[in-house]
Amino acid sequence: MKSSPRHRVEAEISEELEDATMTKTNLKGDWINFFLLLLLYTMQGLPLGIAGAMSVLLQSKKNVTYKDQAVYSITRWPFSLKLLWAPLVDALYVQKFGRRKSWLIPVQYSIGAILIYAASDIENLLPETGKPDITMLAYIFFMINFLAATQDIAVDGWALTMLKKNNVGYASTCNASGQTIGSMIGSMVLILFTSEEFCNKYFRSVPGVGGIVSVKNLLYGWGILFILITTLVGLFKKEKDNSFEDDSEKIKVVQNYLLLWDILKLPSVRILAILMITSKIGYAATDNVSTLKLMDAGVSKEDLSIIDSVMSGVNIITPFIIGKYTSGPKPMSLFLKIVPFRLLLNIGFVMQIYYTPKMITFNGENNSIYYYPLLVLLLSIQQILSQVMFVAILAFFSRISDPRFGCTYMTLLNTLANLGYMWTSTAALGMIDVLTFEECSLDSINNCSTIDLRNMCKANNGNCIVTVNGYYLEMLICTIIGIIWYFTVRKTLKSFQTKNLSHWLVKVKRTVTGNE
Repeated sequence: MKSSPRHRVEAEISEELEDATMTKTNLKGDWINFFLLLLLYTMQGLPLGIAGAMSVLLQSKKNVTYKDQAVYSITRWPFSLKLLWAPLVDALYVQKFGRRKSWLIPVQYSIGAILIYAASDIENLLPETGKPDITMLAYIFFMINFLAATQDIAVDGWALTMLKKNNVGYASTCNASGQTIGSMIGSMVLILFTSEEFCNKYFRSVPGVGGIVSVKNLLYGWGILFILITTLVGLFKKEKDNSFEDDSEKIKVVQNYLLLWDILKLPSVRILAILMITSKIGYAATDNVSTLKLMDAGVSKEDLSIIDSVMSGVNIITPFIIGKYTSGPKPMSLFLKIVPFRLLLNIGFVMQIYYTPKMITFNGENNSIYYYPLLVLLLSIQQILSQVMFVAILAFFSRISDPRFGCTYMTLLNTLANLGYMWTSTAALGMIDVLTFEECSLDSINNCSTIDLRNMCKANNGNCIVTVNGYYLEMLICTIIGIIWYFTVRKTLKSFQTKNLSHWLVKVKRTVTGNE
């Protein structure tokens, strides 16, 4: 019986993939593609770092509340929601221009243009004195992160064809390293190089006003750099023509969305989704509010930026060290062992922040030489434990994902895990002001719950005295919920590791395997 042309193509692809897996990796002839991917992922991380640094700059303004920070935290959501438009990026393109370049080029041009626009108005959006325009800043950086998430989808797809089949594994290295490098550069340069205190201390022999570069000029520079690099990629990098996929192009979008629904209908996936979305509540305050509270307690944004750079190195090294512990059949057992330590760490952060004002200056003298090593140790433990849990979850997702639709399945599970972080981040920041109670020293009956009431109290030569600190109350609530969550779900998560893989397989009547 003669096989159809489609079956022959599938057989050839299968044979090619099998040959590739048996071939040792060798970047000879692929180094240019490797560094191009690293560059593209670094460009992806850059706006993420800038957006994160903007939150730190906002916190340094005394008139920015935690409710404002909660509004701004919405800018981090696009990477957790990209599953909603990923099938569109994967299926709609201009064949002559290139499947991935059809999205990559306009998206990166748009990021550059928005950065230039933000630079032109940054003095009004983030004034030296006066209230920052939180809403407009949130709009701008939400759109930038939305475009960066779209760029991530396109680059992830291009990596599979840009590198040789036996070198595709290096794509994850480019992704992890590039995004970390870009994020670190975007954050560190914006905070440190625009800081008058840091530049006078390390770069100038004679003290000057402002940093060695302004936020305005820096955003202009990043925007122009984005446009220049995108132009060079568009002109000189050719994309492979995978025209054999054209037959499935028109229906792939609909089928991918239907496939997501089929996965979500699985009982085990529904339970796992609930567990992942609620898994970050126990340490939401620690992960999202502690850094800002350290600034309130007296730690400078420059010192936090330098420490954050050290933490980036920890994030790069940790996965390689713990890989052998998460590659076994029961990665969630390791995850569950870490949870109690993460909850105990909440107490460590409460103590660190409470005693920070006294520890930085002891008996009127600078005591930072003893304080900062302790802070770095605490933050390093937090990052290591967080990374161990993250890698364990990814390893578990890899084990249970239906191999027929691995890309879509993994993206869905990762989205659920990311949502667990994002909603708790916004909620943790938003609840600080709600849980904080202040009263005016002149009149205990009147509170300082709003900026107007605070200004009125200060105008009458009074002070707003904190009677209940929302951070410590929120820490207590999160810890209690975290303990309840742990004892409620640990048996379920352990049982998931021993379930037959049939519980995770998608039973579909539609023909989707040919399109994956």
